Amino acid sequence: MVLQPSLKNCLRLSCILRTPKAGFRSTACGALIIQSVSNDVYQNLAVEDWIHDHMDLEKRQVLFLWRNSPAVVIGRHQNPWQECNLRLLRQKNIKLARRRSGGGTVYHDLGNINLTFFTTRKKYERMENLKLVVKALKALRPQLDIHVTDRYDILLDRHYKISGTAAKLGGTSAYHHCTLLCNADKFVLSSVLKSPYKGLKSNATPSVPASVKNLFEEDPSLTSEVLLDAIAKEYATQHQIDHHITLINPADETLLPGINNKTKELQTWEWVYGKTPKFSVSTCLNMAYKDSVLDIKVNMDVKRGRIEVCNIDLPEQWLPPALYSKLVKSLTGSKFCPNETTALVTTLLRVCPQDDELHSRWNLLCENMITLM
Repeated sequence: MVLQPSLKNCLRLSCILRTPKAGFRSTACGALIIQSVSNDVYQNLAVEDWIHDHMDLEKRQVLFLWRNSPAVVIGRHQNPWQECNLRLLRQKNIKLARRRSGGGTVYHDLGNINLTFFTTRKKYERMENLKLVVKALKALRPQLDIHVTDRYDILLDRHYKISGTAAKLGGTSAYHHCTLLCNADKFVLSSVLKSPYKGLKSNATPSVPASVKNLFEEDPSLTSEVLLDAIAKEYATQHQIDHHITLINPADETLLPGINNKTKELQTWEWVYGKTPKFSVSTCLNMAYKDSVLDIKVNMDVKRGRIEVCNIDLPEQWLPPALYSKLVKSLTGSKFCPNETTALVTTLLRVCPQDDELHSRWNLLCENMITLM
């Protein structure tokens, strides 16, 4: 493998990229292998968007190699509250990202390799891409029992999923990306991909649970670098190009004009949460208060990540009607978000009568409401 110097990378890549503003053109044909020097999930997803939108894939097919620091990535049409444990993500400082392709939710860390195959829509063929990955792995370790399924997963030992697939098909361009579990933290993976939220009803695309295994469990002598190089080598062989990997910096505006705006958009609350398909919450809060347990029914409709309808069925006289009405009114139209809800209830508490009993009940209700988010 030959890694080209940074300046040479930029000059070489500039020659084969096409952007509306810069007007890059190239007569070169063939394929290109690039690898991100960043481990930031938003930057790497932005690179995918940028290549899909701006690269002339009639002239250049592309293999993009990337790895992320801990992150959970959901599909374009998924519900994060349904797919993962958001409270645990916040506690562990694990990022949540929504990609532009479909498919299910995946956990990323540095023990996980990501591969994106870019082509024109006419040349798009995910099965061939996965067969390429399997061929590269078998060339490294012939004893590995791996194969591609009809669902476009790669299985190890006929049972364990080591790779999942998703894709985006544009008008003329397309990409297929897949993961490869090498040495991911399976305890964290299983913990964060288990939703604790109750009473959610949604038409969002659900993930399909699967038993997973790391390749390194099968062969501890493997490394991520060796696997990346083997896949790049096989890609180069099949596309009859030199075995070169071009390193790129996903924050480099001179190389990828407009890339930072794409990155910022992928981090916004409106994209990560606001793009969630409409869903409802219908549950009962069992609140222990003094020597009794109160059953409080909560029904909410959430659209674009905001509470559209809110109903809380409280026992009579438990809270003053005026205060209860203010709570429901404040929640309606607000983000289905613990931070925003905490700010709202704190503000309302300031206008609450100075009564310790009332404050205790108010805090208990609000704390339980926040657990729904």
